[in-house]
Amino acid sequence: MSRVRAYSKRLFVMGLITLFVAGSTQALHSGVGGDMDDKGEVPQAGCTCHNEAPSNSVTVLVDGLPYHYESGTEYVLKIQIIGGPELDSHSNTGGFSMLVSAGTLAAEEGYESLVQNWDGDASTLTHTNSGATTPDRSWEVVWTAPASGAGVVSLWLAGNSVNGDSVPSELDMWNRLTTSVAEGEDDGNTRVVFSGNGTIEPPPPVEGVNIHEMGAGLRAHWLGLLGFAAVIIVLLFCGLFLRYGFSKHYAGRSNLLKLRIKHLRRGDQL
Repeated sequence: MSRVRAYSKRLFVMGLITLFVAGSTQALHSGVGGDMDDKGEVPQAGCTCHNEAPSNSVTVLVDGLPYHYESGTEYVLKIQIIGGPELDSHSNTGGFSMLVSAGTLAAEEGYESLVQNWDGDASTLTHTNSGATTPDRSWEVVWTAPASGAGVVSLWLAGNSVNGDSVPSELDMWNRLTTSVAEGEDDGNTRVVFSGNGTIEPPPPVEGVNIHEMGAGLRAHWLGLLGFAAVIIVLLFCGLFLRYGFSKHYAGRSNLLKLRIKHLRRGDQL
């Protein structure tokens, strides 16, 4: 009987451990990747552990993507998630999972503690525990283009915007994007690729902004004011000159013109 009880306790403990591990893999603040719930790679399938369907109210974007890549070139890409639940600066704010079909992914300088390769795979990248608390839900990464002849490279990205309660639920919102880059001559121009409805609210206005912070130097500011004042003075001078400068010279002619009109009405000839 004691053996049965001991065996039951073991099963109970193992069940709790299994549930804990399964739950932790569904909401990993330290990164996410691979096939987490038998629906495909996270960058392709999305963050379905938080919400079954993506939300277009969440904009996921990649900035800095070239139109064409050249082999071996390093491209700095900025990943950002806009929208979703309100930011909680004291907790988790969001995360991402990125995958490329060719080339390698790594953290940009200064972001080594915020992003990491998933399971040591250089073709996929995700956030770290610290990276899940970024105040603006943005990260910078480096994509190194593959060797010549690789052809078109596909890129998949899933971004998750969370409310910070550490519980995966419908309160969290995510979206994903798929794009590609063809091999060719890189002219240095880059583009922004995004998914979502593109509704991005501008930052709130800053009260009491110094004019120097708006890009206008002190000299340029005063020169503009002086130029405006000079125009006003010239207009006033011209108005006064026309009003009083010509009135005396044209007084006699005005009377003569009135007399001529009077005689013309009577049919007289002058």
